[in-house]
Amino acid sequence: MHSPFRNPPSETTASQLLSWTLIALACVVAWDLSGLDLAMARWFGSSHGFALQNNWFMVNIAHEGARKLAWVIVLGLSLMIWWPLGLLRQVPYSRRIQLVVASLVSLIVMAVMKRISATSCPWDLSEFGGLAHYVSHWAWGVTDGGGGHCFPAGHASAGFAFVSGYFALRHTAAHAARLWLAAALAAGFALGLAQQMRGAHFMSHTLWTAWLCWTSCWICDLVVTRYLTRQTRSAGAAPSAAYPAD
Repeated sequence: MHSPFRNPPSETTASQLLSWTLIALACVVAWDLSGLDLAMARWFGSSHGFALQNNWFMVNIAHEGARKLAWVIVLGLSLMIWWPLGLLRQVPYSRRIQLVVASLVSLIVMAVMKRISATSCPWDLSEFGGLAHYVSHWAWGVTDGGGGHCFPAGHASAGFAFVSGYFALRHTAAHAARLWLAAALAAGFALGLAQQMRGAHFMSHTLWTAWLCWTSCWICDLVVTRYLTRQTRSAGAAPSAAYPAD
């Protein structure tokens, strides 16, 4: 039986990745400009607030449980840097490090942005029973009267951060990398939607988180690829240096 992890299709080129990144950016900006954040928030909330804000499943499973599971996965992937299992046996040591480090970089980027953001959560807005008024998350330094620190969607990054696996795998197992990418995106959007239903985030927060995690992981991939290329060239040049020309 043919395995999806063998004889994979060719690796995605840098120009294709750039095209995907720019197209995704255009889509996210288009959503921002559409003003549909509030319209979507109204699906789940009203002047009385969000019915699912304190729902047991949403809080304990979709939020806290998923967050803890994400850290367990990070720990497992960290251990597999040295003791790889299954598919990761096909991934070089340096790429296994990349997978974990890029995930952590994505999470750090999200945490820093949330820390400096003045944007409040939907449940803080007066329209949904709070005290704040709506202000675009790109209005840097403009407070909305709420608690702030709600942009981008930190919880969704618990799924999107694992996009790092796509970049780590794509060099040796392109088909498996795409399956990994689909799983990471599905997890990120599921977690993002759960938080939107609770009133913790707008759709734009989730979309920007996805794009920022993708871009952070791609930058890490470029850095590692450049480093490995230099290492390969240095190793190839060393033997010739030992035997100078007559």
